[in-house]
Amino acid sequence: MNTLDRRIFLGASAAAAAGLRARGANDRIQMAVVGVRGRGREHISIYGALPNCRVAAVVDIDQAQAERAVQLAEQVQGSKPKTYSDLRQMLQDKEIDAVSIATCNHWHALATIWSVEAGKDVYCEKPASHNIFEGRRMIDAARRHNRIVQVGMQSRSLEYKRRAMELLHQGAIGKVYMAKGLCFKRRKSIGKGPDGPVPPGVDYNLWLGPAPWRPFNAVRFHYNWHWFWDTGNGDIGNQGVHEMDIARWGLGKTTLPAKVVSTGGKFAVDDDQETPNTQMAVFEYDDCQLLFEVRGNLTGGESAIKYDGQNFIGNLFYGSEGFMSVDQESFKIFKGEGREMVQEMRYTEPKTWDTAPHMANFLKAVRSRKHTDLNAGILEGHLSAALCHLANISYRTGRKLRFDAATEKFIGDPEANALITRKYREPFVVS
Repeated sequence: MNTLDRRIFLGASAAAAAGLRARGANDRIQMAVVGVRGRGREHISIYGALPNCRVAAVVDIDQAQAERAVQLAEQVQGSKPKTYSDLRQMLQDKEIDAVSIATCNHWHALATIWSVEAGKDVYCEKPASHNIFEGRRMIDAARRHNRIVQVGMQSRSLEYKRRAMELLHQGAIGKVYMAKGLCFKRRKSIGKGPDGPVPPGVDYNLWLGPAPWRPFNAVRFHYNWHWFWDTGNGDIGNQGVHEMDIARWGLGKTTLPAKVVSTGGKFAVDDDQETPNTQMAVFEYDDCQLLFEVRGNLTGGESAIKYDGQNFIGNLFYGSEGFMSVDQESFKIFKGEGREMVQEMRYTEPKTWDTAPHMANFLKAVRSRKHTDLNAGILEGHLSAALCHLANISYRTGRKLRFDAATEKFIGDPEANALITRKYREPFVVS
């Protein structure tokens, strides 16, 4: 086991201990990891190192990625998982208890729904869904089949961020009237490229899944799928959904807003990307506002948000008595007319550790069978992802929109309502 894996194991063991003892020392949760090129490899490293958990299967449409994932799993846990190219085949495996999804965004909902219908619990990476309609279907499926579904918004399991939110709700800066999320993450041009042949060992039909058929293009494939509407949600739904979730959490909002407006564009680059690299969004609640900003080009920072060497990522909360900054290293509270810093709490562990306690929390709920034990259950995941979708719909329609939170539909706007869902490609249909 390498140094990183050992650190993950130690941090996760402490966080998971109480929940993992319930089923006995030898009763291991059998996990399947779906999508193992990038983020999925970290899933394997963490689950494989957690006590009383085993990566029993890996699923990927790319044979080469699956083979590398098997090698990683064997290195971490000492045993080889099974391999599948098709999620549906894995779901027939009665040995699998839970599924961990690290696919492209457009597969999140369908993979989750199919998994819970097959009797599996689910950990699904953010954003929970590719569109608003899918989020509600995921909630319905989880509740109907009594399955545990956690969304990968890892900040909800970090002690210093949980403490920051607790202080906000207790009135540490008075009445909070505004939250602002910052996703100033450098994204260089993806360039341009022609359509071409599908790489050997790749099942491109399965990779597309619910998305419409398009010829294979390497520019739209590995990671860059984030920047195309068919498969991704731009950076507001990629890195940004983490900060969007913290902003909503800090405001204490458990419904969606009445109005949204978002503007921006793709500036300073000429490439094939479809989603904006610069975006601003304003969400209007009855007693406060949520602001969000994406900048992919070179930029300066804002207020007390820490610069990590390339990016400014975090949240700002403004209240009647002061303001709070929350970034990837700490939270700070500033009070009074002199804006004096009166409180700070720092996070000193390696950043990879934020996932380990979040997955440990998921496994605890798998054992307790209580979705209320989850730090980021599917309802929370849906609401925060839906805010990103609302912003993108306003951006794509080019206007301010009114929204009915009760029905989760736009008021008097058929064009906007059409973007709440998508036309699914058979047989990959969310219904």
